[in-house]
Amino acid sequence: MNAPTDAGAPTPEPQPTPPAGPAGSGLPENVAGALCYLLGPITGVVFFLIDRERSFVRFHAVQAIGITIAWVVIAIVLMIVSTVLGFVPILGWLVSILLNLGLAIAGFGLWMWLMYQAYSGNRWAFPIIGPHVKRIAAETGGEANAA
Repeated sequence: MNAPTDAGAPTPEPQPTPPAGPAGSGLPENVAGALCYLLGPITGVVFFLIDRERSFVRFHAVQAIGITIAWVVIAIVLMIVSTVLGFVPILGWLVSILLNLGLAIAGFGLWMWLMYQAYSGNRWAFPIIGPHVKRIAAETGGEANAA
């Protein structure tokens, strides 16, 4: 009689390790990073408070908050400029409409770009506020050398 051998049995495949295991939010880092931008400062603050150990998520949470604050300031300035331009008949209104439309399109494009970069696993820092975002994320619990 032949003893059964394991030669024909399939060997279990090694399980892939998840990217920096779920913590805090229970989501993979890239998904949590992208979701930081979904509702601007709301999801940014939520992930900032929930994911305390993951520097990637904290970076994107702080950047989502910072970009939203900067965007509100830009929108207020544009509102003032539009009000002043409103006193110029036709040409002022047209320029005002085009400026507001341009800001809306740029905002949507930036929002999609930031979510894509986070989902791709990149730490793309916005040029003006990027150094401040890195510093704040590192000081508040992320890795000190998170680049």
